[in-house]
Order: sequence, then C-alpha cells, then structure tokens
Amino acid sequence: MNKTKLSTQFEGNSYFPLQYTMRWFGPSDPVPLSFLAQAGCDGVVTALHDIPIGAIWSRAAIKNRKALIEAAGMEWKVVESLPVHEQIKTRKGDFKAYISAYKESLRHLAEAGVEVVTYNFMPVMDWVRTNLSFTLPTGAKALRYSHKDYAVFELFQLQRSAARDKYSAEEIRNLESHYHSLGQDKKNQILQTALLALPGSDEAFTPELIKHQLATYHNIDRQQLKSHLYAFLAEICPVAEEVGIKLAIHPDDPPFSVLGLPRILSSAEDIKALLEAVPSTANGLCFCTGSLAVRPENNLIKMLQDWGHRVHFLHLRNIQRSHKYDFMEAPHLDGVVDMYDVVKEIVGCLKRENRQLPMRPDHGHQILDDLNRKSYPGYAVIGRLKGLAEIRGLSLAVWRELEA
Repeated sequence: MNKTKLSTQFEGNSYFPLQYTMRWFGPSDPVPLSFLAQAGCDGVVTALHDIPIGAIWSRAAIKNRKALIEAAGMEWKVVESLPVHEQIKTRKGDFKAYISAYKESLRHLAEAGVEVVTYNFMPVMDWVRTNLSFTLPTGAKALRYSHKDYAVFELFQLQRSAARDKYSAEEIRNLESHYHSLGQDKKNQILQTALLALPGSDEAFTPELIKHQLATYHNIDRQQLKSHLYAFLAEICPVAEEVGIKLAIHPDDPPFSVLGLPRILSSAEDIKALLEAVPSTANGLCFCTGSLAVRPENNLIKMLQDWGHRVHFLHLRNIQRSHKYDFMEAPHLDGVVDMYDVVKEIVGCLKRENRQLPMRPDHGHQILDDLNRKSYPGYAVIGRLKGLAEIRGLSLAVWRELEA
C-alpha cells in the first residue's frame, strides 16, 4: 500500500497503519467517486458486478475499472468480492472449471496491482436482513434482522417444508399468529427483503430459485462444507502466493444457520480451524466486527490477538443485539463492539508488524439528505462517511497514544 495522507503528521514514522477506503459498486453506483475522494479516502474497494459469477475477469475490464478510480485520485488495491460459484461450494457440476476461472481472475487482478481479494463461502444467500429501512427515533434508518420475521418468511412465504422441524408446535402456532397479525405491507416488506439481490446486483432471488439452490445442498452439513472450503483454498492459495495476492474471507452474516444451510465461519473455533487447516500466508481474514459481534460469545479482542497477523482487510461496523438472534446496525462508535479497544488492538498489531491494512466503515445509517436518495441497502454515503470520520479520528488518537 502507498503511504497514506496522514503519514506526514508523524515525524520519524514512515507510515500510518490504516488505509482508509470505501466500497463503491462501479459506474452504476449512485455515489460518485468524487464524493469518496472528497471524504479523504485513500482507495476504493470494488468489484466487477456486471460479470456473471464464475466467469473470468478479463484484463480489459479490470484495466477499465482501475482507470476510473485512478482518474478520481484514488487506488484500487482491494476487491470485494470475487464471488465463489455455488458449484465450487457444493463441489458438483463444473466446479473444477470454475476453480480454474477463479485462478485466472486472480492472475489478472494481480497484474493490475490488486493486493487483497475478499470473498465469502456462505451458501446460496449472502448477508441476510429482514428490514432494510428500520426507522429510529431520530428518523434515521438502519438495517435490522428479526429472527421472528425471518421465520415467517421461511415457514409461510417460502414454505420450506424442512423449516417446521426447527420449531416446536407451540413456536409454530405463535409464529402463525404473528404472521396473520401482520398487514399486507409488512408481509410484502419481509418477502422482498428476504429475496434481496446480492450486493451490487439488481437481480433479486425468487422463491423457486432459492428452493432449487437449497436442494443442491442436500446432504452437505457443516463439516462437509468446511472440507469444500479447505479444498478450494488448497487449489487457489498457491496461485495467490505466486502472484502476491492476499485472500480475505468474510465471516458469516449473520453468524448462524439460515434456511437450514450450514454456516462455517461464525466463531473463534471456526476461524482457528480454517487458518490452521490452510496455513498458507495468502489465506487470511476479512475481519468484520459487526458480523462476528452478533454472537455474544465471540471475543473480538482475543480473536485479533490470536489471528491479527492473518487479517488482510477490515470491516469496522457496530451492532446492537436484542433477544437471542435479533440485531440492528448501530452507529460505528455506539454499539456492543468497543471500537476503541478494537482499533487499539489493530493499530498496535500493525505497529509491531510494521505493515499497513486496508479498512472500510460498513453499513452506515441512512441519514440527512440520503433519506431522499436511492442507494444500495446499508451503503448510503453520508452515514458511512460519518463512520469513516469517527474511525479516522479514533485511530489517529490511538496512534498518538501508542507513540507517546
């Protein structure tokens, strides 16, 4: 990574350990690159969302995207995400061809100067919420997950037959009563949110497509899916090492089973198993504080102490928990994540290792003028810029504290 703009403020130090970035969904993103540059971003995190999942990212397409970002005065060092095809996750069909294509895309990205490639191994669904615009007392809007509402979706809207095995007879009666108490607008909102397209895409799921994809995971449990991930990494890590790319896997969001599908990167034990099973220096984490914090037993500081040297990318976000599974996106400095302790641990680790790490704020609230603007859910610009400013100030103070 290039030296950041803050480095000149510290005599005797050649670098500032965090590189500040924002996610950008490409030319169709309602947030222009100029806004991110004005906010003081060093770089942009993006992906080629228009390319079908599993297809090779061509040199020309990568070059064009890089030119757009550099023309705005920023760098493109982190891809988020290079999607893993479902047939790789299930190891069915043409999975070998898709792995070969993945390797080729890694080579092309490395040639263009990309250093980190983020991906996830969540089956079928990416991150899941039940409300994309939950209104707070201030009028701001936040992403929210309600386990009761998601149960309504899978039981009575998707009508997933195996879902009834998850709940007791009493729970099903209560959920059915809850479903019938909802107005049609609320029912539609739950359904549309559950069928939300993957980030960067406008093509939503359908109930039929979800059911079809769920069927492909028949007889694939957590241990089997883990073995598929490890096999995938055993194939691509040598290529990543060869071309100088770091692979950063995003944890499960939310970190528990959804629609009966296995989730395999939800806890400290899962992280330890992954990094020990594939010890390649290319194999590392996208450490998302919000995703991991949904589970109260996840000790973020201990995770960073144990595996900070294998963290290749940071998502700094915060959440508020309620009940066992329910959570909502919170302001970056005001939630269950002690952001001061997290940033202090991260900056201290980077200082000891004399390296930089790209980070971005994630899932800001929809506030101010963005309340009247269309944006990808969780990616309105002003709420994220608020988070970026808060984290920049916090990290600067932590750095000065460690240097004292």
